[in-house]
Amino acid sequence: MPTLLRRMLFGQPLATARAEHERLPKFLALPIFASDALSSSAYATEEILLALLLAGPAYFHFSVPIAIGITVLMAIVVFSYRQTVLTYTSGGGAYIVARENLGPLPATTAGAALLVDYVLTVAVSIAAGVHALTSTPALAFLEPYAISAGVGFIVLITIANLRGVRESGWLFAFPSYFFLAVMFIMILAGLWRLAEGLPPAIELRQTPEPGIHPLTWFLLLRAFSSGCAALTGIEAISNGVQAFRPPEGRNAAITMIWLGGLLGAIFLGITYLAWRWHELAPQQIVPHAHGGDTIVSQVAATVLGHGPLFYAVQFATAVILILAANTSFAGFPRLAALLAHDLYLPRQLANIGDKLVYDNGIIILAVLSSLMIILFGGSTHALIPLYAVGVFLSFTISQTGMVRRWFRERSPGWWRNAIVNVIGAVATGIVLVVVAITKFMQGAWMVVLVIPALIILLFKIQHHYRSLGRRLSMEGYVTPQPRHNTVLLLAPDVHRGVIPALQYAISISSDVRAVYVEVNPERTARMRAKWQEWGMGVPLVVLESPYRALIDPVLQYIDQVEQERDDDLITVVIPEFVQPGIWEKILHNHSGLMLKFALLFKRNVVVTNVRYWVDK
Repeated sequence: MPTLLRRMLFGQPLATARAEHERLPKFLALPIFASDALSSSAYATEEILLALLLAGPAYFHFSVPIAIGITVLMAIVVFSYRQTVLTYTSGGGAYIVARENLGPLPATTAGAALLVDYVLTVAVSIAAGVHALTSTPALAFLEPYAISAGVGFIVLITIANLRGVRESGWLFAFPSYFFLAVMFIMILAGLWRLAEGLPPAIELRQTPEPGIHPLTWFLLLRAFSSGCAALTGIEAISNGVQAFRPPEGRNAAITMIWLGGLLGAIFLGITYLAWRWHELAPQQIVPHAHGGDTIVSQVAATVLGHGPLFYAVQFATAVILILAANTSFAGFPRLAALLAHDLYLPRQLANIGDKLVYDNGIIILAVLSSLMIILFGGSTHALIPLYAVGVFLSFTISQTGMVRRWFRERSPGWWRNAIVNVIGAVATGIVLVVVAITKFMQGAWMVVLVIPALIILLFKIQHHYRSLGRRLSMEGYVTPQPRHNTVLLLAPDVHRGVIPALQYAISISSDVRAVYVEVNPERTARMRAKWQEWGMGVPLVVLESPYRALIDPVLQYIDQVEQERDDDLITVVIPEFVQPGIWEKILHNHSGLMLKFALLFKRNVVVTNVRYWVDK
């Protein structure tokens, strides 16, 4: 039954030879790796306006030059990462670049930043998607259930990814391209209405609040750093280059250019329309940090009215935001596998499941991101400041590593490539400082603390594995003398389930003792008589238990046996009869199982179960 349920949820297993066929063409890789970056256009403008709203809606016109500056930065990052994917076709992004060019500390810093970023990306994307759904009048009643809905969406995306790469690619392809289509329809319709001088399609009901803060350079920088949320997810392609069809680097580079062009156009279009309709609409477009209509919802209503296209925009935005979490589900497990391969994370994270995906990494990401949704109440605005620091930290480390590579190798045309990456490193480094300062009190301080703590954990895990490797090494090892094996057979009674265990005990040692715990003294004489008849000459040791305990007397006797000889190895044989049904198991005690747990970490003790199957 468990196997059947697993196959229904996750599909049939895939052979290792199928790995090459699971590679992605560009048109499927775009929705898988770029959905996060594309979806950020749905809330990046809103974050800019929320910052400017502190000074009042009269300053919303600054949103356009801020958006242009962010788009220029976006172009720098895209072209810088294009160098990375063409050079490092095995994937890994910032972590691999830093590991090969800057050393362990920058590499683990980039890895820790990206791991945090991936977790927060899932939380932010899901929270924003649920907010987009509740911004639709027909679904506003779902707002009290936003947290439950967010966790539910994470579960669904987890199942989709556990089914395999290509299956998740087809699942996410249509919603991503549908989102692109409706966004461009909305933007083109809005530009056409502005060019024709047409009035808003519908009056907006939000009333702007007066400013509560003077417009300062710090506020403008805060708006800029908030809008830099539009750049999140751009690095995902560089982390998953090996998922592309050959030639991997070229296909990944082309996909990254597509991503940059599409994202820049949508982000600028939404920002421009939000500003122009704020200037022209009788009721102003105002962002909302908690509840209320999103900026995309307000722009769509102003341009398209509350007709079918409006609902198409809302539906497409909600779906792409929810599915944007898939970018992290594609990147986090691959990065975790690389870190595990280098001994920085538990080795289980490098295991590939029967669907040719890193299922342990997928499950861990789902758990961590669900916790973030719950802890922050599903608030997009509360979560965004947390992950901007990690994004730009990994950007800066990656581009610095590429500069180091070009100067070290000096391959043909290296100086042109170096210039591109120098510009990228300087630009993202400056933005990193701006984001850390302007967002520090809004929650970025948590990431500033978490990333160093995670780096320390990574190094401690690697130290453990290396230390264990040295202790397990065969170098200088001297084979020890054979040890005396004392076998203790637990005999709660004499029945058909005990005899096979007794035969097994006799077969592995000449020093075998049956151990009976005397809980009820009245039964001891009967036990001795039956053992005399069926015990095959093995002595029976009766352990008194005046307080009716089963485990403690056995543990004390094991300690006593250990003191008899210096070269003792003790094997505890536990007979176990197995019922064919499941429900019958609850009718019997499980003292043998409890004893196994008690002996789990005891030195020089081996525990063996001998099962006897009871047929109906």
